This record gives sequence, C-alpha cells and structure tokens, in this order.
Amino acid sequence: MKKSLIIFLVAAVFLASAFSAREKIETIEDLNGSNIGVQTAVLYEDLIKDRVPDSTFQYYTMPNDMIYALTSGKVDAYLIEEVSFGVQKANHPELECLEEPAGYINATCIIGNNSRQDRILKEINQFIKDSTESGLMDELYDYWIADFDPETDTCDITGFTGENGTLSVAVEGGYEPFSFVSNGHLAGYDVDFVCRFCRAYGYTPEFFEVPFEAIAPGVETGKYDLGMNIVVSEERNETGTLSDVYYTTPIRLVILGEDTSEIGFFQSLQNSFYKTFVRENRWKLFVQGAGVTILITLASIVFGTILGFAVFMICRHENKIANGVTNFFMWLIHGMPTVLLLMILYYIVFGSSRLSGLWVSVVGFTLMFAIAMIEMLRVGYKAVGKGQFEASTALGYSDSQSFFRILLPQAAQHFLPLYRNEVVTLIKETSVVGYIAVLDLTKISDLVRSRTYEAFFPLILTAIIYFVIAALMTKVVKVVEKRINPKRRSQDKILKGIKQWD
Repeated sequence: MKKSLIIFLVAAVFLASAFSAREKIETIEDLNGSNIGVQTAVLYEDLIKDRVPDSTFQYYTMPNDMIYALTSGKVDAYLIEEVSFGVQKANHPELECLEEPAGYINATCIIGNNSRQDRILKEINQFIKDSTESGLMDELYDYWIADFDPETDTCDITGFTGENGTLSVAVEGGYEPFSFVSNGHLAGYDVDFVCRFCRAYGYTPEFFEVPFEAIAPGVETGKYDLGMNIVVSEERNETGTLSDVYYTTPIRLVILGEDTSEIGFFQSLQNSFYKTFVRENRWKLFVQGAGVTILITLASIVFGTILGFAVFMICRHENKIANGVTNFFMWLIHGMPTVLLLMILYYIVFGSSRLSGLWVSVVGFTLMFAIAMIEMLRVGYKAVGKGQFEASTALGYSDSQSFFRILLPQAAQHFLPLYRNEVVTLIKETSVVGYIAVLDLTKISDLVRSRTYEAFFPLILTAIIYFVIAALMTKVVKVVEKRINPKRRSQDKILKGIKQWD
C-alpha cells in the first residue's frame, strides 16, 4: 500500500512539474524539445530550426487546424503571421504569442510557367513599384491588416475590361485577412491586390481556391498564371519565377494562455451554430458543396459504369492485347493514391488546358470506378461458369444473346453487392477534390471553419451529409439488386401474378 502511494505521489509531482514547465514558455528556446505546428509549405520553421534543434514540427493544411491542435495538446506552439494571429486572437482569447518574433518573411507572387510569364512578371513588378510610390500599398495594408474587420471589409470585384484576356490566380481562400470567403465572394488583401492589378493592366481575374501547398506546383506547371502569398526562399528563387516583394510581416509563435472568456457552454454552442450556418447565409455554401459532391459522384458512377462495361466486353473473349493494356492501366491506377491521381491529371495531363477541376475530378473518378467495374464484372462472370454459355449456345442463342439474356443477369447477382460498396467508397473519396480547386462539401467545410474558427458544427454537418448521400445511393443499388435477384424478394413479390388454386 505504501509503495503504491509513493508511486502515485512521484507521478503527481512529475505531472505537476511538467505542466508548470509548460506554463513557463517565455522564449523561443523554452520550446526546444516540444511539438511545434506549422502550415504546410510556408517555410516558417526555417526561422527557428537552429534555436529549437530537438523540436518536432507537425504540418497542417489549414491555419485554424493548428488552433485545435494547440488547445487539444497535440502541439505546444505554432507559427503564424502576426496579422493572422490578431484575427485568431479575436476569436480565441486563450491564445497568446511570445514577445520575440520568430523572424520576418517576405511574400511575393509566383508567375505561371507559360507563354505570358515574362509579360506578367514585368507588369506585376511595375504595379508593385507604382503602388508603393503612390501610397496604394500603404492603403491596402491599413485596410486589410492594420484596421481589418472580417465582418465588413470587402473588395471591389467588378470593373474589369478583359482586353488582355483572363488571368487565372491561385489563392488559399481560407486565410484571413489575405484571402477568405465573405458573403459568398472572395475577399482579402491578396484578392484586392489582384483585382486592382487586373483593372490597371486590362485583365479579368479568375480565382481558384486551392490548398497553400498546391499553389506553387500549379503555377509552375502553367495551370495558373499567378500564385499569391509565396514566401521567398533560396530554393524557390532557383525553381520558380517570383515577383518583387509586396508585403513583409513578422512571424509569431503562438502558445496557449488563459481562457478569459466568460461565455457558458450552451451560449458558446449557440454562437457556433449562428456563425456556422446563419451569418452570411453560410448554409447556402454547404448546399453548394453538397451539390458539387453529388454531381461528381453521379457523373463518375454513370461514366465509369459505361466505360468499365465497354472495356470488359472488349476483353471478354481473352483478347491478349486488350487484356494486356487493360491490366496495365488497372495496375497503374490501383497503385496510385486518389489525390495523387487527381493532381497528375489536373497539373500535368490537363495542365495546359482550361478544363476545370470539377471535370478533371469526374475524369479521375470515372477511371477509378471503371477499373472497379471491370474487376466486378470479371468476378461475376467467372461465378456463373462456362456451362451456362455452352448451354445457351446449344439452344441456338447468339453470343450477344447468351451474354445479355443468360449470363449477365446471373452475374449481376454476384457483383451488385460489390458495386454497392464501390459506390460508397467513391462518395468518400471525392472529399480530396479540394486539392485541385474544387469547392466540394469538404472544401466548403474547410472554408467555413477558416472564417468561424469553429470545428464542431461544420465537421458534424459535413459527416451527416456524406452519410445521407451514401445511404440514398446505397438504397438505390439495393432496390436494383432486389429486383433482379429472386432470392431477395419478399414472398408477396414472388407470388404476385401467380394464380393460386384452392
């Protein structure tokens, strides 16, 4: 008993010391050996690596995800731009930052690798120079950074002549105050900067909201003409075409302080619901995102089913060339992660085209579903057995008649359960299309979370919508399955139309 008590006291002292040590974070060196969050591809970690050599950096796609990681204890601190910390602090009073900046970064535009690269680079640099001299850059800084109000600040997205064509621009879309969705439209420092540039030089901007880590690759492959908010580094100077610096900002290390808010749990829940759905009619964004997800899913299922069936019919009679080519592509697509396949299609295969991310997604998921369809048909076809084909041939049926009237109905009983599972899998896999600038349900959820700094309602609603979509489509497949399989029908259905005699 005494031994157990001693062990308990030692553990308590250890835990107490650990928590007290965590509370004494005052300098950057105090974070050595800790977990530090940083957004993917921003390179802020390079500013402090030498001062915290034993620390582990954890990477996050969205800035607000680092807040949840900090408050849940997954990280001890995270790196973010000073102006963005100010926005986060207004929504999360418990956040604090170290007095000493981690360092300073210079942000530039990256210019697309296409025929207009040199021209756009020259025009952007001239615009930055002229705007600095005229005081416009100071005006943008004061409006979007010094006096930023996320509820009222907007930018003019009209007045473009388009005489020099369309300028495709990649922005993050979920990073206040640089680019964010307000009242259904993009706003922010970067968006305002681009709009003013386009009006000055005769372009019409077309914005694409993509994860930050996908901006530079998309621009370097020529998919976009311009990418915003790229941190200057030696490597990026060597590989990309960067403009002059258009803003400089200190980087802060954010730590968890004391929660000074006096809002109760239920009031907090009510406020979260209001910010997520009611304010700015954000519920419409979820409807829009769900529509995009359903469109991608249905189109991919229809086209994938047709394509897979067509390829199977070509390969059905053991054509070596057709089967060899089909097996190769099946191996290739099966061995590739979904998000990687979509990015290869978007940035490389269709890199020089104007095919939207939505239809590239349909192409990618069509290929994936077609591959699954071929495998399912092969399984079902083999389950029937060759004897059925031989018997139908002996009865005088042609090859096509034997297949469609005899073999396919029997094979369907075997592959439809697999088909149902593939439909559900496809629905869930569409959640990655945000990587190629598609505003699907998951991407909309990310954008709303980036505005509200709330996670509960956006994530729960998104999960529910996915569940409902999957349930409805599963129900449709089950109905088809039931209709073609007599074993799955009810007794009333089986006996319907049969005259019963006393």
